[in-house]
Amino acid sequence: MNTTNKKTLILGASSDPSRYSFLALNRLRNAGHAVEAVGKKDEIVADVQIHKEPRPIADIDTVTLYLNPQNQKQYYDYIVSLHPKRIIFNPGAENEELEKIAEQNNIPTMQACTLVLLATGQY
Repeated sequence: MNTTNKKTLILGASSDPSRYSFLALNRLRNAGHAVEAVGKKDEIVADVQIHKEPRPIADIDTVTLYLNPQNQKQYYDYIVSLHPKRIIFNPGAENEELEKIAEQNNIPTMQACTLVLLATGQY
């Protein structure tokens, strides 16, 4: 894929270095992508503010999910309202219900690992 900046929202962001969302945030930033983040608490990782509450964000290319399906439910309307170009369901985040909602709103989805996509140049 092209290497242009893909503004990405990480849902389920964490400041815990053992979490995949932490690794994804840092690798996305290192690859030059703008990153927005929503997590359990307000905190900063690298140069990215993690917000506890969702907020309007313009021009989101990708929403990458690090939440289990049950914890995604509260964000369905929020995700759709952002009109992302795609949603990535990372391992453990697969969710048929949200995939159907995305499809109904013409939002492509993929079951993939953001870290692998970045490492292989497919992001």
